[in-house]
Amino acid sequence: MISDKDSQVVVSGLGFISSIGNSRQEVTGSLLDLRHGFEKVEFLENPDIPIRLAGTIKGFQVDSPFYQQWKWPDGYILPKELIRSMPPHGVYAFCALSQALNDAGIVSESMREDSRTALFCASAGSPFLLGHHLSEMRRNRGMRGSPFGVVSTISGTLNFNLGAHFGIRGGNCGFVSACASSTHAIGYAWDQIRLGRVDRVIVIGAEDLNDESVLPFAAMRALSQQSDSRLASCPFDRKRSGFVASGGAVALVLESSLSAASRGATPYGVIEGWFQTSDGYNPAISDPEGRGIESCMRSLLDATSTSLDEITYLNAHATSTVQGDQSEARAITRVFSDAKVFPWVSSTKALTGHPLSMSGAMETAFCLLAAKEGFVPGSAHLMNLIRPPKACASPRKPSGRKSL
Repeated sequence: MISDKDSQVVVSGLGFISSIGNSRQEVTGSLLDLRHGFEKVEFLENPDIPIRLAGTIKGFQVDSPFYQQWKWPDGYILPKELIRSMPPHGVYAFCALSQALNDAGIVSESMREDSRTALFCASAGSPFLLGHHLSEMRRNRGMRGSPFGVVSTISGTLNFNLGAHFGIRGGNCGFVSACASSTHAIGYAWDQIRLGRVDRVIVIGAEDLNDESVLPFAAMRALSQQSDSRLASCPFDRKRSGFVASGGAVALVLESSLSAASRGATPYGVIEGWFQTSDGYNPAISDPEGRGIESCMRSLLDATSTSLDEITYLNAHATSTVQGDQSEARAITRVFSDAKVFPWVSSTKALTGHPLSMSGAMETAFCLLAAKEGFVPGSAHLMNLIRPPKACASPRKPSGRKSL
């Protein structure tokens, strides 16, 4: 055991399969150049569906319900016994995790039967594969079905498959709390490491990107119907009209600073703490005044003994929905109204689109990348700013203050 209750929680490895890149280098370049990952799509082979853009994942072909037809980039080895019980986003997750372990300098075999390494995952499962398996069950009147129909579709699919493949023994938890899912995974991972229960937690957020994962949000009127990629995802812009859907996977290796030091690893940064609150307002939309967001930020500042003037940058959740962005802007404005210097604020979803439960993992990783490379991510497609916060419209050098 090498954990210590006074040890910090650091991030020592990152992995990306995203609409703006499938490696640390590609993602960094996209953030610096404000290069989005949107492409035109036709859902359900129906040109009349008004949703025409998505943050697509390049280099993968996982649109068939039959894993034998799937393809992924060279360099990744996914054995048949693994992928036959995984959903499409499981392939993304495996590839992102492989990158993160390599980045952290961890040999995957070293985790097998290691009771001090845990796995925390976030995903909504695969409605695409679920629909396929249920249709087959009905077609066969319940007489036949895939033995992997359950473990490849439900929200715990990443935990089942990756936990078994990598021999995880130090805890294996799934998080399903909508857009906050992978943020919760990071927060509870921080708790487990600080409490000394484990030395390391691998956190993964991943989602499918297909008809079944996207179109239900069209029925909610949450998706942008813009066909121009410069207008479709524009957080904090007055003309925002909904989000652009995305998917993929991001993996982070969180561990105690003592654990990282014992391997000679150089961390990207320190996670100083976390906090959570809830709006208690509506099952589908944010409190228009952002009171839950405000309470959470104030509580986090108190919990980490951080002053307003130490904050350099906020990576906003802002998805480009009309009410969501406004409520977040109001909360940020109130919290930082007394700051001597207002922090830079941007939403990288202007580039990536909204990947649902993997948002927190993805954007935490973006912040760590930006801190390492010495820039602040900008807000693409921002032309007509709603009232505060002060937005970062282009990548900038930070002032050396603390980031949140």
